[in-house]
Amino acid sequence: MFLEIEQLRKSYGTGENKVEVLKGIQLGVEKGKICVLLGPSGSGKSTLLNIVGGIDTADSGSVTVAGEVMQGMNDRQLTEYRRKHLGYVFQAYNLIGNLTVRENIEVGAYLSSQPLDIDELLDVLGLTEHQNKIPSQLSGGQQQRVAIARALASEAPIILADEPTGNLDSASSREILGILKQMHQSGKTVILITHDNGIADQARRVVRIMDGKIESDTINQDFGKGEEVL
Repeated sequence: MFLEIEQLRKSYGTGENKVEVLKGIQLGVEKGKICVLLGPSGSGKSTLLNIVGGIDTADSGSVTVAGEVMQGMNDRQLTEYRRKHLGYVFQAYNLIGNLTVRENIEVGAYLSSQPLDIDELLDVLGLTEHQNKIPSQLSGGQQQRVAIARALASEAPIILADEPTGNLDSASSREILGILKQMHQSGKTVILITHDNGIADQARRVVRIMDGKIESDTINQDFGKGEEVL
């Protein structure tokens, strides 16, 4: 298994204020597959993604990517882990406001010793004519495309997408889902979290998370029959 999550637990607070957010999550994702994590706000899905992404730490359990166990890594090792394995797409885009589109994408490229060609990324994602603009001059869909380009630039094998369509209109959402589908088809492992059942209905594999536990892990048997299926 390319990504293995073993008995992951996470709590916040202490004493009477202690809240257990993850309650022994066990999950595996094969290389080159796409997995949708579905759940309402507060279910623990974002915490899970942040731990896999090395942004947060678990109280117990482990995350293993391509044989590398993340737990116990020091700051330098975690930085290298993120550089080697992960590209992150945030709901809020997290672009650097005073940098141009090209410069924001270059930030992702700097994280890799073998980055993708930025001109090619700009072209593929329809951003060439916008490359000298700053984020405030772009629409939400365009900003999310820049965020995806930044994640792709590092040539990371895993793309973590945290509610990537949450701030977008329906047309832009379909566009972004189409790009994520193309990323998956090109061999990327994609973990996408959402609270939108409509997105989950399009996915081949859906892991439903409720109250810090996996409620179900299902495969869509009609995968590939519909044009929009992830």
